[in-house]
Amino acid sequence: MNTPGTIDHPVTADPKKQAPMKPSTHEPTGSASPDQNTSSATGSRQNRTREMQLIPEALARAHMQQTLRDAEAERTSLHLISARRMQKRAERASLRARRALAMAVMQ
Repeated sequence: MNTPGTIDHPVTADPKKQAPMKPSTHEPTGSASPDQNTSSATGSRQNRTREMQLIPEALARAHMQQTLRDAEAERTSLHLISARRMQKRAERASLRARRALAMAVMQ
């Protein structure tokens, strides 16, 4: 069998010597994907690999932003809890002072 090559096993490994990717001829006429004319197979492969290489970086950036948002929410909740604790302590001290003042006036 004398086949010139397939997508999985091209004749050559050099992308510049490979034929450019062509749109499918048996696709329906009303399909949603428009035909894209690429100047060469190299350009499309480079874009694809560049995008693939940037995916982990984008995921890491999104994870870091989520971690920062979580830390900020945790910090805010800790400030709120400590403020409520101090408010209760101040209210108890105020009540003790009022009682002490009332006891001093009564005697």
